[in-house]
Amino acid sequence: MPASFSTAMLTDKYELTMVDAALHSGVSNRRSIFELFGRKLPATRRFGVVAGTGRILEALERFEFSEDQIQWLADQGTYSPLLLDFLQDFRFQGDIYGYAEGECYFPGSPLLTVEGTFSECTLLETLVLSVLNHDCAVASAASRMTIAAHGRPCIDMGARRTHERAAVSAARAAVIGGFISTSDLEAGIRYGIPTVGTSAHSFTLLYDREEDAFAAQIAQQGTGTTLLVDTYSISQGVENAVAAARAAGGELGSVRLDSGDLVAHAFKVRGQLDSLGATSTKIVVTSDLDEYSIAALGAAPVDIYGVGTKLVTGSGVPTAALVYKLVARENEAGQMIGVAKRSESKSTVAGRKVAGRRYDEDGYASEEVLVAGADWAQTQEQLRELGMRPLQQPLVLGGEINSDLWSAEAVLAAQELHRRARNELPYAAWRLSEGEAAVPTRYYETGELTK
Repeated sequence: MPASFSTAMLTDKYELTMVDAALHSGVSNRRSIFELFGRKLPATRRFGVVAGTGRILEALERFEFSEDQIQWLADQGTYSPLLLDFLQDFRFQGDIYGYAEGECYFPGSPLLTVEGTFSECTLLETLVLSVLNHDCAVASAASRMTIAAHGRPCIDMGARRTHERAAVSAARAAVIGGFISTSDLEAGIRYGIPTVGTSAHSFTLLYDREEDAFAAQIAQQGTGTTLLVDTYSISQGVENAVAAARAAGGELGSVRLDSGDLVAHAFKVRGQLDSLGATSTKIVVTSDLDEYSIAALGAAPVDIYGVGTKLVTGSGVPTAALVYKLVARENEAGQMIGVAKRSESKSTVAGRKVAGRRYDEDGYASEEVLVAGADWAQTQEQLRELGMRPLQQPLVLGGEINSDLWSAEAVLAAQELHRRARNELPYAAWRLSEGEAAVPTRYYETGELTK
């Protein structure tokens, strides 16, 4: 069966079997509220970063079952005609609220609140979890790396280190976390992310002399290009690179180091460049970097970090460990009631949560406030009146999707929001060591909120 433009089959089988049973028992249309959150942060994360919401909304635009898909389901022989008929005209008609992309989050933070019938909320579960678990993990890793870089630019070079489609999503998430560009052209065309890239060692090895390779690259890309100088001798490579740029009438943009002791090489190369008068030539370092190696390079004269494998795999945390749980639903009398799991180590808190952030007298975040069972609009206003910052915004209302939230402009807006939100966190959030969440989460019942 050919690949489909539809996103509806990006799901687990049990989502459909649950809906099938609910349809037959007559409860599928019960109004329900699901929340997507993490029970805790990974040990090496003091905060998480929201990324992927725009991708969810883009996917939701295409979340409908095609005739071919429904026929395939029918051919499996395990789904009832009632379910297949329900899927025939399915479009999500509910509401979705969520944290803005770029926002920081903590244990319990309701990154998404999905409200609709049980069936339509259930059908979205796998899609929203798969997107946010991946993108939040990458954005959180990117944020730690840009913290470690102390203002030096970081670029995504991980396209060859993950699934080809995951690389596109990872590039987007990395930009939200503070990266400035990507090597992935699909990410560039889809999300408007600046793209970078010059040459690999194979290009240098193609020529009989390193000087010829450098001259060819400069002839095509100009003297502002980046030359890879460690194919052979680094010191000779630097000399050849500077000479090639000057022969072309300009100053070399950058040299790239991709192997060995990057700290020692960076100092030596900087000294050599300066001695050759190439004081404006920058140094780019690559080679399996993560936040710890970037931090170790902090005292070295490095200008730009190129990060690959560790970025696109979440730097040791490949999933954000987010879950999607029913927290409220309509009962037989048509009343909305809170529901919760009581499972050991996997319990949940009943009721819709309205989220805000409390600040101390110095303006730093001091508490993640979650008001359970609250009216959304009324509690948002109450949070503002008490000096807190509401954290949720409408993403889908009555099935109408805010399409502005997946544009190229939205990605840059998310990056800027993350910069501001991260700057509001206490100092502990910036540490790379293991530890507790930088901001504690506290649950309140309606009416308990005070200054």
